[in-house]
Amino acid sequence: MFLPWHLYLMALLYLLAGINHFRKPGMYIKIIPPVFKNPKLLNYLSGGAEIILSVLLVFPFTSPFAAWGIILLLIAVFPANLYMFQNKKVSFGLPNWILFVRLPLQLILMYWAYLYTF
Repeated sequence: MFLPWHLYLMALLYLLAGINHFRKPGMYIKIIPPVFKNPKLLNYLSGGAEIILSVLLVFPFTSPFAAWGIILLLIAVFPANLYMFQNKKVSFGLPNWILFVRLPLQLILMYWAYLYTF
């Protein structure tokens, strides 16, 4: 059974993002709010989760579970996006409007994942 092309696109995007957590960890560690302890570990866990979930997305019998996992992951990393918006030092010099748009973008990504939960 083949899955829709846009599910493969989603899987590819999360795979590349997950790999990037290991290639450029400093970029992600920088945006983890200081309230969270051990940002290095959190970075590797979220990157590993993205990689694992992206692989699970491409199998019909695991894609619904992976989609729920992605929704939970997006909820878990939301504080980092909010921290980027609130703290100019960790915003990579991006304009405020882009940082603001990233916040509701998380909801769109959650909805996209939700489409594959059943």
